[in-house]
Amino acid sequence: MTQKRFVSIGECMIEMSGGEERNYRLGYAGDTLNTSWYMRALLGDDWDVDYLTALGDDKYSGDIRTFLQANHIGTSHIQTIKGRRPGLYMIHQADGDRHFTYWRDTSAAKLLADDKDALRTALDGADMVYFSGITLAILHPRARGRLLGAIVRARDNGARIVFDTNLRPALWTSPRVMASVLTAAATLCDVVLPTHTDEAPLFGDQSVEETAERYLELGVEEVVVKDGGSRAYVATRNEAVSVAPEPGASVVDATGAGDSFNGAYLSARLAGKGLREAAEAGHRTARVVIGQRGALVDPALVRGS
Repeated sequence: MTQKRFVSIGECMIEMSGGEERNYRLGYAGDTLNTSWYMRALLGDDWDVDYLTALGDDKYSGDIRTFLQANHIGTSHIQTIKGRRPGLYMIHQADGDRHFTYWRDTSAAKLLADDKDALRTALDGADMVYFSGITLAILHPRARGRLLGAIVRARDNGARIVFDTNLRPALWTSPRVMASVLTAAATLCDVVLPTHTDEAPLFGDQSVEETAERYLELGVEEVVVKDGGSRAYVATRNEAVSVAPEPGASVVDATGAGDSFNGAYLSARLAGKGLREAAEAGHRTARVVIGQRGALVDPALVRGS
């Protein structure tokens, strides 16, 4: 059996969730880490799942490494940046919705692409490389260019490149820069997983079909348009399917729902499933995740979904 390798690139943050009577639960999360978690839960043993980021030299950075290793997510290419720390965010519920407060100014992950040679080594031999708009947003423009250069090299060496655009306007200097960088990044990718409700205000898309077509016109092979709790629209040049989630889901905490959908969708595609079956798997996994607290739920729950 030939061992294959999935590499996810981004930021792992400390998550403080709950807040009832000022009691919070400490966990770890981040969009690309969340997807790695569900890839690890759903892929077979013939796949390695590695996480590429940077952490500090503090206790909490060490705890994150230990946590990832204990859950069979590779850490051998995580850089250590002296004097830096992981980012942190807190979640509280108000008016029926989640609200986030972030502390990431000194996050070590902002320096994950500063070492060109380390980037190249980390992506050598990857079969699939996954990154997001947040991965790009937290980087200095020069580091962003280094990362995209390393991704191009990985693609030239046979890796499939997957991109969740994951728009976070607060992390960008302007909407124009955000749109320009995300569009340029998408041209390098085989699969793009945008969210229509995020993209419509920036790009003017009037429907999920328009969002998909915009990326197909850039040369992307496969576009998976999510739309919150509504249907997912999946399109290639030769096929398009619209897949709605099962009704009646109980929402406890929607954190990580889209990331878990991505993990289930991609793992199903890597297992040979078609577009519809993969989107159905994505919805099933997201349904489990939103019924639990926190972004990372027990893998046994999603394996049984």
